[in-house]
Amino acid sequence: MKIAVDSSVLVALLVPNDAWHFRADGLMRTIDASGHTGVYFDCVAAEAISVAVRRLHEKNLVAEVDALLDRLNTRVPPDMVTWVLPDVPRLYEEALALIRSSAGALNFNDALIALACRERGIPAIASFDSDFDQVPWLCRLARPEDVTAFRSK
Repeated sequence: MKIAVDSSVLVALLVPNDAWHFRADGLMRTIDASGHTGVYFDCVAAEAISVAVRRLHEKNLVAEVDALLDRLNTRVPPDMVTWVLPDVPRLYEEALALIRSSAGALNFNDALIALACRERGIPAIASFDSDFDQVPWLCRLARPEDVTAFRSK
């Protein structure tokens, strides 16, 4: 089964000293061991790169940008990226409606991810962002135990 990977998990995977790194690593190891496939949307990769690079700049660690991008390309080679940004013109109004229905808890990227999952029949997302709990067609997986429980449903 396919499981979308959110930027909160991807950033933690890419940044070894991130507070969520070990939790993200355990989550993804469990997903892989369960035979599920991680799906990486282009908007998630873009957000993860932006967040991680900004953090490096804020810590004056710009020399580490190349290594970060290498880790990204190792984890998510370009041919593994699922392209959803070309769908934005078609999904724009639906994304706004989803944001509105969440009273703004979901941002535009998260609404786009949720809609992309629905369209592709992806029932779950690996994410530390509880805002996805408001999306009725997605099951959020934040811990290895969530993967095990989801698998048994």
